[in-house]
Amino acid sequence: MRIPQVSIIVVSWNALTIVQRCLPSVVESKWPGLQVIFADNASTDGSAEWVAARFPEVQVIRHPENWRFCRGNNEAIRQSESDYVLLLNNDVEVPSDWLEPLIALAESDPLIAAVQPKIMQFDERDAFDYAGAAGGYLDRLGYPFARGRIFEHLERDAGQYDDVADLDWASGAAVLLRRSALEQVGLLDETFEMHMEEIDLCWRLRHAGYRIVIAPQSQVFHIGGGSLPRQSDQKLYFNVRNSLLMLYKNLPPAQRRRVLFERVVIDHVIALAWLVTGQFRKARALVRAHLDAHRRRGQYTQLEMTQSLPSYRGRILFDYVLRGRRKFVDLSRHLFTLDDL
Repeated sequence: MRIPQVSIIVVSWNALTIVQRCLPSVVESKWPGLQVIFADNASTDGSAEWVAARFPEVQVIRHPENWRFCRGNNEAIRQSESDYVLLLNNDVEVPSDWLEPLIALAESDPLIAAVQPKIMQFDERDAFDYAGAAGGYLDRLGYPFARGRIFEHLERDAGQYDDVADLDWASGAAVLLRRSALEQVGLLDETFEMHMEEIDLCWRLRHAGYRIVIAPQSQVFHIGGGSLPRQSDQKLYFNVRNSLLMLYKNLPPAQRRRVLFERVVIDHVIALAWLVTGQFRKARALVRAHLDAHRRRGQYTQLEMTQSLPSYRGRILFDYVLRGRRKFVDLSRHLFTLDDL
């Protein structure tokens, strides 16, 4: 049988210390003919030079400027020719045998377009990581959450999510993607720059009839905050702006109007609460994200979308804040639409 070819793509910008900590484990990954691509976004800290000298087997691509996550990955994908591309954050450490479960699951069904491993915390390895945990979902308003992570609450891994499950989205921190599916739906949306782009991609893949799944037999360890700290105002801005762009882009017109109205109301109530409590920078970032998304809406609102793909019919913010539901297993099962849940 033909062995599928895999390219791991690591995009990085001025993160030499993190690269030195995590990239060696990636190079040691076990898979025949594996290609590792280090896509450097014009770093000035010697990252590309260190990788080229330390790992001559790694293909180093030097981008002329900081193209951030989306364009940085897209350009590297275009320069690869493998059956699968695996997007991996530069601050992720991996065990040597992590690839086989991902590839085996993808090979089991040609409709599987994206496979995510369990993403665990680097320092607390029995705890799920914020960036994807055990696979992600969207609620009816486009707020993301995951098995093992709802907003800021992170669960310990006690085997509660050891089943293969269909998802709404797989985390861009570590995701195996089928090239033929990417050729059909397109690559990461470069308008997003960074954050939420993988959710948009997975939405498009599901709209085209593909599956997004979790392979719990594989796990990786994520440091987090390599590009932007989790509490960064700029990170908040990108997450909110791109979440709204994703709704403009992927929801049918009638549903889009209703959902965006609710989002505007809820997010501005949150902004007002931040103003009252003196968190002026966060409130400004949230309002600016809404204004910028609204200005960019024209490039998406003419798209002909005919179905809504988020799986959770509830409102995760209300479940979390008003009902005190902190764990995925606490959510009402009848509110999910995926048959596998």
